[in-house]
Amino acid sequence: MKLTNLLPLAGITGIAAQLQEITSYGLAAQSTARMFVYTPTDLPARPAVLLGVHYCTGTAQKYYNGSPYKKLADQHKFVVVYPESPHDGGCWDVSSRATLKRDGGSDSNAIANMAKYAIQKYNADPARVYVIGESSGGMMASILAAAYPDLFSAVINYSGVAVGCFFTDSVAGWNNTCSGGHIDATPAWWAKWVYDAYPGYNGTRPRMQIYHGSVDTTIAPANYNYSIAQWTTVFGYPSLPIQEKTDTPEKGYTTQVFGDRLTGIFAHGVGHGVPVHGDEDMKFFGL
Repeated sequence: MKLTNLLPLAGITGIAAQLQEITSYGLAAQSTARMFVYTPTDLPARPAVLLGVHYCTGTAQKYYNGSPYKKLADQHKFVVVYPESPHDGGCWDVSSRATLKRDGGSDSNAIANMAKYAIQKYNADPARVYVIGESSGGMMASILAAAYPDLFSAVINYSGVAVGCFFTDSVAGWNNTCSGGHIDATPAWWAKWVYDAYPGYNGTRPRMQIYHGSVDTTIAPANYNYSIAQWTTVFGYPSLPIQEKTDTPEKGYTTQVFGDRLTGIFAHGVGHGVPVHGDEDMKFFGL
């Protein structure tokens, strides 16, 4: 069944009937990404908005079904936006010049437009708009933090890469050097990708949380270090954590705090696709 059929219809109940497609959110010039929304009952005035960005091979429906955010939205009463990739294979464009630039016209631009639509449509609190993504979606989450820092308050990147790491100068390209963890670059080089995404921006940037597995064979663990080098430089934090907590948020995970706007979580013995920690996500977002 195509997702276009999974819309609310009179007399139909169940999970599929609750996910709604928005077809008029304001497409970007070079992206046909689709927008799906879940809104819980009894939505309060000025709700928060969470964007859940799926992984490669994913869809909005799969991420809706397989992640805890629908249940958490019911509990905490916020809007969830589920973007859907327009590309074969379900990966996001995290590799073109257009997607790595503010209002560049590709997928990042489309997702930012979804966030803007949701703020207006649901009279949401613009100070409580958040992004979470897994794998390719995690890569996109960090790009959104760089290109639209004034739109998002906090971002979580599960098993993704640093902004610019996957650059190939092509749409939805795969970068083996990045995925294999073979990039030798300075922290300043990593930070420049963030600065170039929105040249001249000097305002507040979203709080960042980075998850990565120690035995990830799809996106090498070195990518955790790349992301930390990038964001510690952008935030002006020391390269070493100021606080480290073992077995947090669960046994085998190490949480590293670099400052009030950057936390890294390294999952020992975990491969690609670190499991979502929904309750911890809610704490980080303040939901």
